[in-house]
Amino acid sequence: MAIIKAPTEDLKILARLMRAEAEGEGNLGMLLAGNVMVNRVYANCIDFENIRTIPQMVYQSPGGFEAVQESYFYQRARSREIRLARRLVQGERFSPAENSLWFYRPEGECPATWFGQPNVGRFKAHCFFSPPYEDCPEVYR
Repeated sequence: MAIIKAPTEDLKILARLMRAEAEGEGNLGMLLAGNVMVNRVYANCIDFENIRTIPQMVYQSPGGFEAVQESYFYQRARSREIRLARRLVQGERFSPAENSLWFYRPEGECPATWFGQPNVGRFKAHCFFSPPYEDCPEVYR
């Protein structure tokens, strides 16, 4: 059963964003970035209150993703990324991003916190940050 609503076109948008943000990190890298994306729709807290659909999450401003400003994001979704996106919408989660709402790619080491949110791990070039439970219990369901 899906944890968020994702009509086919929304699933394709999610797949495109996953590819644009993390394709260079392979399937697991895209799944981790996608966890953050799905979590932003799933949790109704902090910077993501009232973000209830994939398009709202993708195009959120401020606070959205830089990749939507690049032409690569607007290329057609491929079946591989659509399959990965479907897994996430169905509720699969991957460490360290299973409860993360943010990720970014620093030039060096991951900072201990990012905008006040604790670092929970790194995968290749991306660092992941999850809110404390008391700030966003919804993302820990």
